[in-house]
Order: sequence, then structure tokens, then C-alpha cells
Amino acid sequence: MARVKRALNARKKHKKILKLAKGFRGSRSKLYRPANEFVMKALAHAYKGRKLKKRDFRKLWIARINAGTRMHGLSYSKFMNGLKKSNITINRKMLSEMAIHDPAGFAQIVETAKKAIQ
Repeated sequence: MARVKRALNARKKHKKILKLAKGFRGSRSKLYRPANEFVMKALAHAYKGRKLKKRDFRKLWIARINAGTRMHGLSYSKFMNGLKKSNITINRKMLSEMAIHDPAGFAQIVETAKKAIQ
């Protein structure tokens, strides 16, 4: 079997990892082996973070909607139940934006939800 010399391919692989490790401290950005370990760890954390971001924003929107509905004497869960019964399909992101930037419009939606519950 012929001998395989990997100089070019290994160099490309090493340069790719070291480029990703730019900004890491110490040997983590200079030497291939520690850089590779921490790049893999960083990529795993980044993947996880993208999932957590969605979860965090949904929590934020729900907290804002809850605060807005409680100002009108209604809890979040009853408000959402009222929206479903009155066939209003507005996502939580838009509802939270309305609660902050358009209180009058949000108040109308809350009143519609209240009527649907009773």
C-alpha cells in the first residue's frame, strides 16, 4: 500500500479550526489540539443557545402579555382561552408588542376575550 502524506489536508483542517478559535485565550487559540476541543465545545453551546433563545423569547412574550392582561383584570390563561373561543389568532410576539406599543388596541382584544369567556 502506498504511503499517504497528509501535509496539505492536515494544514487545511488545522487552519480551519484555528480560524474558528480566534479570540480564545492562550493555547486554545494557538495550538491545534486544545483549540479543536474548545471549538467543538463552543459549537455545541452555540447549537444549544439557538434552541434556548426561542424558549427565552416565548417566556418574555408571555410575561408581557400577562402584565398587560392583569392591568385589565384578567389572567394570562383566561385571556388566551378567551382568544381561542373568539377565534382570534394572533401570535404571542405580536400580542406582547401590542401590549407595549398599542395599549388601546390591546384593551379591545382583552375586552373581546372577556366577552368570549362569559
